[in-house]
Amino acid sequence: MKKKLVKYEIDLDNLPPLTARQQAEMGKLKAASGKAIDFSDLPRTGEQFWKNASRGGLYKPVKASTTVRVDADVLYWLRSKGKGYQTRLNAILRQAMLDEAGRRTRSA
Repeated sequence: MKKKLVKYEIDLDNLPPLTARQQAEMGKLKAASGKAIDFSDLPRTGEQFWKNASRGGLYKPVKASTTVRVDADVLYWLRSKGKGYQTRLNAILRQAMLDEAGRRTRSA
């Protein structure tokens, strides 16, 4: 059985307004002090845990197939590093995207 994939696109620069219920919940959270939060069900984490922690390991973006024209020397350079040149190209583009998003966030 094939599952239907549902995709949502969110414009982070134009988010929908919060509902009255969401605003009320945010107000409660803002008013609550840190002492009001019950952490009793969370295990303690030591220094060793944070040394080995990594961020974003569960996020898997949806891949899209496309055709891209790149300069021959750029393609040669990517392929010269061995298998996985498309993955390297994606990593380079992702870093450029994140760098630009970071600059936009800091300047806003």
